Amino acid sequence: MTKPPLTLYLAAPRGFCAGVDRAIKIVEMAIEKWGAPVYVRHEIVHNKFVVDGLRDKGAVFVEELTECPDDRPVIFSAHGVPKSVPAAAQAREMIYVDATCPLVSKVHIEAQRHADNGLQMIMIGHAGHPETVGTMGQLPDGDVLLVETVEDVAEVTVRDPEHLAFVTQTTLSVDDTTDIVAALHDRFPAIVGPHKEDICYATTNRQEAVKAMAPKCDAMLVVGAPNSSNSKRLVEVGARAGCAYAQLVQRATDIDWRALDGITSMGITAGASAPEVLINEVIDAFRDRYDVTVEMVETAVENVEFKVPRVLREPA
Repeated sequence: MTKPPLTLYLAAPRGFCAGVDRAIKIVEMAIEKWGAPVYVRHEIVHNKFVVDGLRDKGAVFVEELTECPDDRPVIFSAHGVPKSVPAAAQAREMIYVDATCPLVSKVHIEAQRHADNGLQMIMIGHAGHPETVGTMGQLPDGDVLLVETVEDVAEVTVRDPEHLAFVTQTTLSVDDTTDIVAALHDRFPAIVGPHKEDICYATTNRQEAVKAMAPKCDAMLVVGAPNSSNSKRLVEVGARAGCAYAQLVQRATDIDWRALDGITSMGITAGASAPEVLINEVIDAFRDRYDVTVEMVETAVENVEFKVPRVLREPA
């Protein structure tokens, strides 16, 4: 039986960003240097396939530092941690390595600088997301106010509207954040913000590629984890940019083929913590069912690289 034709649009950039790449490398190098087990506080990045692979190599994933023994190294995830976590590790004289993405660390430094200048902080982010928890945890409890929506901006109660600054989570929707920033400036004209929103280059680039790809596609799949903020935003961006069917899948086995019945064009991208092997798995699943022609939709070229901490580059 002949396979139906399908144009498969592949977004570029997609998948791993420099911060994720560095975080995974940190865990692998720590296991190499100190042997297994190495403890990791929270999933190093939000991807089950990646986490399972590192677990097989000797990483033990825990949610809190209290679950780690004193005599084994611990790594803090790419999303960042509140200041209290490294302080507790130091108090216990533990070996710890911070795998926080340098672009998240930049937001932490920014928040501290504004607070030192006497400004109250507002954070645009998602409640409970580890990155938001980590950034808000750079300052004392109650010093950072969280807003998630334009509606939240209207209700937030500040100490002094003349002494305010804002930071943002790095993995938000660029368009949604623009609206929230505009609402903050409308309500608090004196508010100080970053020169450019804190949304990272990788999040921005992946969203731009999806915007370029979406209008060409009958359907779109984002390879990523359900707890990955940047992956979920890609689904929303695709739907908003005109793709009638945009879904998140962890891997090829999650594809709902019945929903794709009759399509002639398909878009594929991946969140910043999804490895290329899972993207290829999805492409192969389409090749099994369709006569596939692949077209690249490239909107940016990424060549960012972040160094791993010095402690891992030194001999044991």
